[in-house]
Amino acid sequence: MEEKTQAYSKEVLALAKNPKHFGRMNDPSASAYLKGICGDDMEFYLIIKNKIIENAQFYTQTGCEATKACGSTAAQFVIGKSVDDAMDISPKKILEALNYGLPENHRHCSILAVSTFYKALACHLLLD
Repeated sequence: MEEKTQAYSKEVLALAKNPKHFGRMNDPSASAYLKGICGDDMEFYLIIKNKIIENAQFYTQTGCEATKACGSTAAQFVIGKSVDDAMDISPKKILEALNYGLPENHRHCSILAVSTFYKALACHLLLD
């Protein structure tokens, strides 16, 4: 375990140990589920009112440290933003916020987080 955690930045380790915005949500405006290429899963939940994302949460049952950190960062990034402004999120912005503290073989977790968010947002836009 020691060797594995040395590749993560302090930002990643802090969020992996105590992820923000973690958990399932009852009665969200939209939600989505994706399974990543590594087998990790992610769920994303959004509360959207008047085109503002008032709350966002993510959940993973099989996710590693990187998946938890990326999900937490994605949720934090979109909360309080308009739907249009939230569409500015990208895997690169997740990596930047985590101080590029993911090993190369875990950077796909940022894609999983952003993709799951976009799928939930698309669900909302289709129902809106």
